[in-house]
Amino acid sequence: MMNVQLEFALLIFSVLFFVSILAGKASSRFGVPALLLFLTVGMLFGSDGFGIQFGNIKIAQSIGTIALCIILFSGGMDTKLSEIRPVIGQGIILATLGVFLTAIITGVIIWWVLVQTMAGAGVGLLTSLLMASTMASTDSASVFSILRSKGLKLKNNLRPMLELESGSNDPMAYVLVITFIELIKAESQPNYWLAGGMLLLQLIIGAAIGFLIGKLAVIVINRFKIGNDSLYPILVFTFCIFIFSTTYFLKGNGFLAVYIGGLVIGNSKFVHKRSSLNFFDGLAWMFQLIMFLTLGLLVNPSELLPIIVPGLIISFAMIFISRPLTVFLCLLPFRRMAVRDKAYVSWVGLRGAVPIIFAIFPLAEGVPHARLIFNIVFFCTLVSLLVQGTSLGVMAKWLGLAEKPRKIRKTQEFDIEFSSDIKSVTTEIEITNNLLKNGNHLMDLALPDKTLAVMVKRDDKYFVPTGSTTLLEKDKLLIITDNNEALEETYKNLGIEDW
Repeated sequence: MMNVQLEFALLIFSVLFFVSILAGKASSRFGVPALLLFLTVGMLFGSDGFGIQFGNIKIAQSIGTIALCIILFSGGMDTKLSEIRPVIGQGIILATLGVFLTAIITGVIIWWVLVQTMAGAGVGLLTSLLMASTMASTDSASVFSILRSKGLKLKNNLRPMLELESGSNDPMAYVLVITFIELIKAESQPNYWLAGGMLLLQLIIGAAIGFLIGKLAVIVINRFKIGNDSLYPILVFTFCIFIFSTTYFLKGNGFLAVYIGGLVIGNSKFVHKRSSLNFFDGLAWMFQLIMFLTLGLLVNPSELLPIIVPGLIISFAMIFISRPLTVFLCLLPFRRMAVRDKAYVSWVGLRGAVPIIFAIFPLAEGVPHARLIFNIVFFCTLVSLLVQGTSLGVMAKWLGLAEKPRKIRKTQEFDIEFSSDIKSVTTEIEITNNLLKNGNHLMDLALPDKTLAVMVKRDDKYFVPTGSTTLLEKDKLLIITDNNEALEETYKNLGIEDW
């Protein structure tokens, strides 16, 4: 019987995954946040939909914690220090003070809204601050998946600043959530100074452990010789889990630790770095899928109906009041930053899976009004994804902060990829009659000095060409250049417009 149940569960799991992947494809085509569609799939298959019953809060919390750990580590590995260095001040202030101010301002608004619309619920200020803390951080995955799907490139270093904020602001929100839960559960008068000191201590311990173990990981990876090369990404994954668990037992912030650890490892040179980055990119997406589906299954859509009015008021108050006010206050010292830049940063206050994960914590701890907190947070996340998530590209164009980059045609016939440390650019071109008008030998192509033709695919065969190689129509040519400027020159010389 257990085997049948397991096989049936795996069948359902695979169907959910497949439908979610199709939803992800639709999101990139229509500019709808993938998270919104993943959550929708979970809700459709849940208790109010096709009837899959899932209400295990502890399992959901564990899945969310593991997923967030891996997503933050992967985000740290993908963040380039050279890009965030010019905007590190703005990013850190938004990720720390910004989260705190967002929680306080939004908490007061939530308290007032719930008193006006749900006076009978008896929600106090501390509970409102807890609810606001769960929604105080932004979601980088949804923001930049939309920007990439629109083919937009942000000006004025806005993208690295938003990546830094989004990747590093979850730990601060987590500490606030845990702190307010402990304050609510405290039987005696809470000690706010002690809570603030513990908050700061956890952040310091987390940052220190993440940095130190990250450095240690690079040394071990480079010196530890493994016979099987495919195990190196597993070794990096092992350090990810080790950083998080070690920080937990040392009473630090594990989420900040894994982000800092990923940042240190990703910006260091180590063996099989490219395969490790690709491994974590796929792993992060897989856990996002698992996490989003779990959260979608956990919610009961029928429970959202009674909180539509307060949910809408709170959502729009966060979008148009607390987020802009927080951003402009935090970026006040940076006078050279244009108003339109600050306005766009204000709009990119997109909520995602993290607030819903944090909203599970009060449920797991048995905090009063926990289910109300979860439902409102879930509803506000949906509104944020619908309003902000679908308009990020439009808003960037409207503010004059977007420029459409030339897209480099990805290699499809040649399974080759260079390390990020190698700045060369590769692409492939298809030989046409127009390219052969000056002759059918490779030397007849007008390739600049900084461009090399390194391989030809003809039918199902690959070979390395020479200058005297005869080219045929439909041949695929793999070329490598020094940089994007050299690639652009190559396409212009060859008379290729669609690249």
